[in-house]
Amino acid sequence: MTDLLETHEDGVAVLTFNRPERRNALSAAMIDGLLSALHRLSADKSVGCIVLTGAGGAFCAGGDVKGMAEREGGSLTGGGRTFEEGVAGLRAGMESSRLLHDMAKPTIAALPGPAAGAGLSLALACDLRIAATGVKMTTAFANVAFSGDYGGSYFLSRLVGTAKARELYFFGDAFSSETALELGIINKLVEPGALMAETMAWAKRLAHGPRIALGHMKRNLNLAEEGRLSALLDQEAFLMTRTSQTEDHREAAKAFTEKRKPTFVGR
Repeated sequence: MTDLLETHEDGVAVLTFNRPERRNALSAAMIDGLLSALHRLSADKSVGCIVLTGAGGAFCAGGDVKGMAEREGGSLTGGGRTFEEGVAGLRAGMESSRLLHDMAKPTIAALPGPAAGAGLSLALACDLRIAATGVKMTTAFANVAFSGDYGGSYFLSRLVGTAKARELYFFGDAFSSETALELGIINKLVEPGALMAETMAWAKRLAHGPRIALGHMKRNLNLAEEGRLSALLDQEAFLMTRTSQTEDHREAAKAFTEKRKPTFVGR
């Protein structure tokens, strides 16, 4: 089974996370496939808009915590990789967030179900977000003693303000798509059965819009944010890899598989 599906319709490319048995948690194949697809689609003149969504009733659960726990120590530097190799590997995958944010084409995240951790970060990296009613979201990183990756802290701070972003990151509590709409995290809330129809209506409208103008408009809006995303991604990659080596993360990964609450020790 392919971890990332790709379809095209009327100038819109739809990329679908396809690991429903893991709530579309990110696999190596999915990360590599997404990065490759975004590079290719950003240069594809037949594509005017890109939609990111998930199969099986979920958007993306973020990093595969169960898979991490199964590796030696649960660290991002498992498998004999050095710390520097761990940083470089994570940072390479995180280019997907930069591409979604920086490419000269509109990008839309369609959330049929839960979005957590890096999954939420990827949704935040898109220009627009449409979610079904009742969908749960969470930054999740604090729950597994991680500091965060895929640009979520950059995007969330700009969407909700620095104080609210800190609250959502520090506590890692789940919030509903209804709350996300109130906070300005999502642009539109629809009934589950109407999600893709509503998303494609927006996507096709953008795909058939003034593409050069929309591309330059996006560049202007990105510049208006006044921040260096690349520097933030570099730091996230470093600190995410560092936190993957802590006792707290190893405990959290183990607790996740044992279906219990982790006990953090601050090391």
